[in-house]
Amino acid sequence: MPDTRVEEYARLLVEHCLGVEAGQQVLVFGAPSARQLVEEVVRLIARKGAYALVRLSFDGGAGIVDLGWSREAPEEVLREPAPIELHAVLHADALLVIVAPENTREASDLTHERQALVQAAYRPALERVLSGELPWTGCQFPCPALAQEAGMSLRAFEDFLYGACLLDWDAEGRRMRRYADAFDAAREVRILGEETDLTLSLEGRQGKVDAGGANVPGGEFFFSPLEDSAEGTIAFTEFPAVYAGRELSGIRLRFEGGRVVDASAERHEDFLVQTLDTDEGARRIGELGIGCNPGITRYLKNTLFDEKIDGTVHIALGSGFPFLGGTNESVVHWDLVKDLRAGGRILLDGEVVQEDGAWTIDRS
Repeated sequence: MPDTRVEEYARLLVEHCLGVEAGQQVLVFGAPSARQLVEEVVRLIARKGAYALVRLSFDGGAGIVDLGWSREAPEEVLREPAPIELHAVLHADALLVIVAPENTREASDLTHERQALVQAAYRPALERVLSGELPWTGCQFPCPALAQEAGMSLRAFEDFLYGACLLDWDAEGRRMRRYADAFDAAREVRILGEETDLTLSLEGRQGKVDAGGANVPGGEFFFSPLEDSAEGTIAFTEFPAVYAGRELSGIRLRFEGGRVVDASAERHEDFLVQTLDTDEGARRIGELGIGCNPGITRYLKNTLFDEKIDGTVHIALGSGFPFLGGTNESVVHWDLVKDLRAGGRILLDGEVVQEDGAWTIDRS
């Protein structure tokens, strides 16, 4: 029997997240493992009178550039984006990325140097996404590799994914907006937790509520804090951090004047330092996010979900969001999740607004 949730999922992506209209050109990046969803999305786009421009990838559909090509192409070629693909991203009306890898660690053998060259080459396309000029959505389709990484059967992971994604996003948006308003009115955020005492300034910056928009699942609100404001320490000791096919554990960072001045990790510390040295902006915070999705209560080694765990915060090293006032530029945007549900607190201008993952401000 066909799973009717796939059709509901496709409607969420095409109608609620992207708002596809007649005549638009929609880039759809996908993978063979996500065929069922890709086909449903393409049908919906067609019924809207829009164009579906499908890009199929055998490395999971996560990026514009094929991973196998990135491994083999000469470095001088990596430095220059393919003109046709760059033109497509710069002129498309919407972008949908559907991730469904056969191996979640497939990118682990791509060297940091090659990865940085590709990221730099396609920076103009990324800027159109980060600026908010190009409507886009990234999502995942339940497949064996993602289920295995989460420690679940495929059926259990399907139930989990749809339970986190197919929510009443209008109601969730109203709930998160009440919390986000308190942050919008504050000058300083302080995060306290295990080996953590970090302050950031939000003065003059406004946040965005993600109620099923750029990332699916939604369930966070986020900011680009002032680039030189981060002071103190933060330790990501609760969960490993997965990035570019690597799994790092025990990351500890110390900030002065907005920059990481000391960094360590219990595993893959060399990769952490390499990433921080990618460019000038990689040592600054481009994003502060607050996880609020009630359907996500456990860690999955899957950042798209983990950063939305209710009772967590995350910071992203690297590129900020210009549409939120962010000015930090980097080819890096690496989300690191901190669990505050056991002994953590968030303070706004010295007042506790969340303790042990529970809000202390008005939720009515």
